[in-house]
Amino acid sequence: MLNKISNALFKNSVLSMISALVIVGMISGYALVYVYKYATPKIEENIEKETKKAISSIFPGTVTIEDDKDMFKAIDAKGEVLGYAFLAEGNGYQGTIKLIAGADKEMKKLSGFEVLESQETPGLGAEIGNKAFKEQFRGLPLGKNIEYVKNRKPTKDNQIEAITGATISSRAVVNILNKKIRK
Repeated sequence: MLNKISNALFKNSVLSMISALVIVGMISGYALVYVYKYATPKIEENIEKETKKAISSIFPGTVTIEDDKDMFKAIDAKGEVLGYAFLAEGNGYQGTIKLIAGADKEMKKLSGFEVLESQETPGLGAEIGNKAFKEQFRGLPLGKNIEYVKNRKPTKDNQIEAITGATISSRAVVNILNKKIRK
């Protein structure tokens, strides 16, 4: 008899645990769906704002930005095209690096780039977002592969100097841009 009571209590406790887990799982699932639906439009809006801000940084004087799939057209107040911007991404040292780069209106020279997303090491690889590093890319010819040199000044018109201690991140930016420019 004691055995029957013990089995009945055990079955009830197992059923109670399973019921509780199902209820908690359903509530958690609904909560996640609600948060996702609420957050997704805000995330997309922020990405769009950051992209436009980056394009305006590459092309000062930008008033209008026209989005044409993978290419953005930066236009000034007179309606003249300042240049074209494109998104590029690839692997860095610690994760994905997402860039937006610009080319002049003739599509012959690089106008610069901005880092949209990066998880590179602070103080080292994160230096790819610093002005001194980014300025090296302004005016580089689009017809040649971009190259990087270590511990010396560039000697060719398609070279940049890698960041000391962050060669992998520097190389990643160069590779990301070269790959996207070839496309």
